[in-house]
Amino acid sequence: MAARVLTQEQNVPGLVPLKGRVVVLKTRPETVVEDYIRAQEMAGMAQALDPSQPVILKDNISWHFGYPGANTTPWQLEAAALGLKRSGFHDPVVVQNKTVVTNAYKGERLNRFVGVFKKYDLPVKYNFLPQDMKWVRYEPKGETLVLHKIYPEGIYLPDFFFGKNVFHLPTVKTHIYTTTTGAMKNAFGGLLNTRRHYTHSVIHATLVDLLMIQQEIHSGIFVTMDGTHCGSGPGPRTMVPVEKDIILASADSVAIDAVAAKIMGFDPLSLPYIRLAHEKGLGVGDVRDIEVLGEDVSGWNFNFPVGDNLASTAGDAFWFGPLKHLQHLMFHTPLVYFFIWASYFYHDYFWYPFKGQKYVNQFLESKWGKLFQQY
Repeated sequence: MAARVLTQEQNVPGLVPLKGRVVVLKTRPETVVEDYIRAQEMAGMAQALDPSQPVILKDNISWHFGYPGANTTPWQLEAAALGLKRSGFHDPVVVQNKTVVTNAYKGERLNRFVGVFKKYDLPVKYNFLPQDMKWVRYEPKGETLVLHKIYPEGIYLPDFFFGKNVFHLPTVKTHIYTTTTGAMKNAFGGLLNTRRHYTHSVIHATLVDLLMIQQEIHSGIFVTMDGTHCGSGPGPRTMVPVEKDIILASADSVAIDAVAAKIMGFDPLSLPYIRLAHEKGLGVGDVRDIEVLGEDVSGWNFNFPVGDNLASTAGDAFWFGPLKHLQHLMFHTPLVYFFIWASYFYHDYFWYPFKGQKYVNQFLESKWGKLFQQY
C-alpha cells in the first residue's frame, strides 16, 4: 500500500486515477470540516460526481442513539454539504431509510443532523414514504451473484436513486456479520426494502451485487468515512468507541473499505465482500495496488476485534449455524416480529443503558463530544 503525503496547495486532480485512490488525514475538532473538504478535493470528488445531476447524501444511522463510532458525524455531514456547495454542485438531498431496530427521525435528531439540514437548506427524503419515492423493478445489466435468487419476483429499487450522484457517509467500524463495514454496506439500507434481512446469510455477495447496481444507476459515487471515533467490537451498534482522529475519502468504494479494514487490523482480501468486488473489477481491494494520499498508514494496525453480543449469537445460529434450515420459518413469516422486538429490546433497553451509556458519557467529555454538543 503506497503512501504519498500531499499538502493542500499541491495539484491533486489527475495525480493518480480515482480508482484505487484513498485519502487518509489526521484531524482535530477545530479544523475537521476544512480537513474533510481538503480530503474530498484530494480524492477527486469534483471528478467523480456529475455536476449536472443532484447529489444524494446517504448518511449512516446504524443506531438512532448518538453513539460514537456507529453513525455519521454531524461534522462529516456538514463538510459534505459545504464541500459540494463550494465545488458548484447544486440540489443535494439527504435520503434516509429505516431498519427493523432503528428510527430514522429519532436518529436525525439525536445525532445532531437537524441543525445541519437547516443550516445548508438540505431537504430530506425517506425511502419508506410512498410520497417521497416509489419502488420500481430493476433488471441489472450485469450478472448478479445472489439477489436474483433472494428476490425471484424481481429486484426493486427506489426510483429516486436513478440517474443521481450518491455521496456515502459511513464510519470506520467493525460488524458482526461482515467483519468490517463502510462504503459498500452503506447502500444496503438505501437500495433494499424492509425485506433486506432475507439476504443476511449471503450478505457478502449481496453487497457486491449492490455495488454493481450502484455503478449502473448512479451518475457518480463518492465516499467519506469518519474515524474521529471508530467502533471496535460487535458492530454496528454494541461497540467500544475508540478515538483515532482520522478521516478518509475516496471515489472507490472497494478501495476505501479495503484501507479501513487494513487499518483496523484485517486482511482486506480475506473479507469476501472486498475480495469478490475486487475480482469483479468493481474497485481495488488489494492494498498493494491502492495509493494512499495523506498519512502513511502502512504501519497502522488498530487490532480491533469483532466478537459477538447476545443478539448476534442468536442471529449466527439461524443465518450461518446449526439452525440455518429454519431461516425461512423464522424470518420469512410473522415470527420475524418476535426477533425484531427482541433485538430492539436488547439494544435499546438492556445494552445501551447498562453498557453503552458509559461510553457516551465519556465521549461527551472528550474534545469530539464537546464539538458534537455544538451542533
